[in-house]
Amino acid sequence: MTTSPSYPFPGPGLTSRGELDLEDRSALRRVPGLSTELADVTEVEYRQLRLERVVLVGVWTDGSAAQADASLAELARLAETAGSQVLDALVQRRERPDPATYIGAGKVLELREAVLATGADTVICDGELTPGQLRQLEAKLKVKVIDRTALILDIFAQHARSREGKAQVELAQLRYFLPRLRGWGESLSRQAGGAGGGADGGVGTRGPGETKLETDRRRIHHRIAKLRREIAAMHTVRETKRGRRRANEVPNVAIVGYTNAGKSSLLNVITGAEVLVQDALFATLDPTTRRATTPQGREYTLTDTVGFVRHLPHQLVEAFRSTLEETADADLVLHVVDGADPMPERQVTAVREVLAEITEGRDTPMAPELVVVNKIDDADELVLSRLRCLLPEASFVSARTGSGISGLLQRISDALPQPQIEVDALVPWTQGALVARVHAEGELLATDHTEDGTRLRARVRPDLAGALAEYLVRA
Repeated sequence: MTTSPSYPFPGPGLTSRGELDLEDRSALRRVPGLSTELADVTEVEYRQLRLERVVLVGVWTDGSAAQADASLAELARLAETAGSQVLDALVQRRERPDPATYIGAGKVLELREAVLATGADTVICDGELTPGQLRQLEAKLKVKVIDRTALILDIFAQHARSREGKAQVELAQLRYFLPRLRGWGESLSRQAGGAGGGADGGVGTRGPGETKLETDRRRIHHRIAKLRREIAAMHTVRETKRGRRRANEVPNVAIVGYTNAGKSSLLNVITGAEVLVQDALFATLDPTTRRATTPQGREYTLTDTVGFVRHLPHQLVEAFRSTLEETADADLVLHVVDGADPMPERQVTAVREVLAEITEGRDTPMAPELVVVNKIDDADELVLSRLRCLLPEASFVSARTGSGISGLLQRISDALPQPQIEVDALVPWTQGALVARVHAEGELLATDHTEDGTRLRARVRPDLAGALAEYLVRA
């Protein structure tokens, strides 16, 4: 898959961490399977999704035909991101998915013919299948069947880099696969009750004993409990860091948006960072925080978060909740929209639905939202006109060309919480560091250089006002 970074990497002789990540991902290749027939999938919680040649299938229940096609096109991009070759895509118009086979018994036969004609070894459904639907489809199609949720989980598993990210993805995978474990009854028994002799436990205890399926479920429950404890401990560390920023009252801006909307590119442009930029879905999973300054010189932090997508699996939202809370605790939310997408309005709706799920039950409301429409250099003018009517307060920028970035920086500066305490202080020349803090952390209203030092009139935070207390000018 050809990648086209939307932010320039360092010149010759320089190698950024993001570039190394990009080369590492490009080097990953999946090994094709030796058979297209369905193998033993008993160990479903451990198997890796070996997606090679796939056929997509979706159920169109509402909306327009264009929306149904766009949904399947997004599924194709997800499949390609996971390392697959999409051979065919089928859509069926129904009021609701069939409870037994998702698409209905007759359509399953047509789908089987498409699988045989294309030589596909995997079918991907554009929705979350129940365990029963999954079993029925695999039995009838004789190839591996996965759903949209399993596909997204596989992409997350490939891209997670940090210890916290890997633990969150594993937790989401285990929670998804737990109800989908399958076995073949007594043939998988680990124990068997005997008849007669001292080994017999007596009436009511004879039988197949604990099956392999039960053993696997017990192991998974233990692993889930351990992962939750580990993630809770990591959450404590993250909360400590957030608490330190709050104590220093450094404003925090969180970048959110649909996957591949250009969030990392925007972070690079604003802060000069060198995080991974890739034209692929879910290129960023681990949050990245960088320091930035407003045009007036005031410092704040900018956090790049995981991208969202329509029907983002609930298992992922729950597992990544501690990470996504960076967004809920921010002073400003930078909502990045892909202006080059043919239906960006659906992206806006999907992102706001996930944000509402994150903040559900919280005492504090979500921070103010500043919508940023990115990729205007590659967008259709009709789409941009529609967005200007739909989002009149949005900023329209291009992280690739730098168009609109200066105006966005000023809007970020205006939206950040302002210091509340106004001071008038005469700071001695020996206290230059204190003057620098006022310039960096406060809002300077007036300055005058005198023989005794620098006289400052500024709005500052309470802690900085305390440091300036002994130099205040008395009326």
